[in-house]
Amino acid sequence: MPHFINLYFSHYFKKPDIRFMQTVKIKDKEFSLSIKAEDIHNAVCSVAEKIDRELQGKDPLFIVVLNGAFMFASDMFKQLKLQCEISFIKLSSYQGTQTTANVKTLIGLSDDIKDRTVVIVEDIVDTGHTIEDIINSLKEKGAAEIKICTFLFKPNAYQKNIKIDYVAIEIPNDFIVGYGLDYDGYGRNLGDVYKIIP
Repeated sequence: MPHFINLYFSHYFKKPDIRFMQTVKIKDKEFSLSIKAEDIHNAVCSVAEKIDRELQGKDPLFIVVLNGAFMFASDMFKQLKLQCEISFIKLSSYQGTQTTANVKTLIGLSDDIKDRTVVIVEDIVDTGHTIEDIINSLKEKGAAEIKICTFLFKPNAYQKNIKIDYVAIEIPNDFIVGYGLDYDGYGRNLGDVYKIIP
């Protein structure tokens, strides 16, 4: 390969920079590194393997809760080997850094889920209000079996008795951003997860 072409490829097709930032500032808040991208990847692969084992042959429908779960769902689906389908709903329950008990449905589910195995895919489960709301809606639509899969789970904040079937990572009751999770709409694009600095 001519030298100038080699220089072109080495400049424009470099491996991605995998270094991470120890702290980030999003709007008026400071955040410190909590979970590295490498650890996220390993946790996502582990969840996908468990789902493959347990739901093989059930032809599940994965319902991804937007906006936060899009990165988790995308990476997890790249690892899944079982036959399945995917759909999306959009909900809102946060104001700033605080969750609310009032869950507003923004974009509803149009798929026929009667007698199907359904897997709810969430970015984070904390109080459980959102999960409870979704499950009640899916039961009304006739789902035969409902599973819950979440990227992050806050056991110390959880207020429900609903089983969380697939958890990638458990975390303390901190407000976090990155890997799909946001602060007032920002920070979703971060590859690592950061927690708020008090």
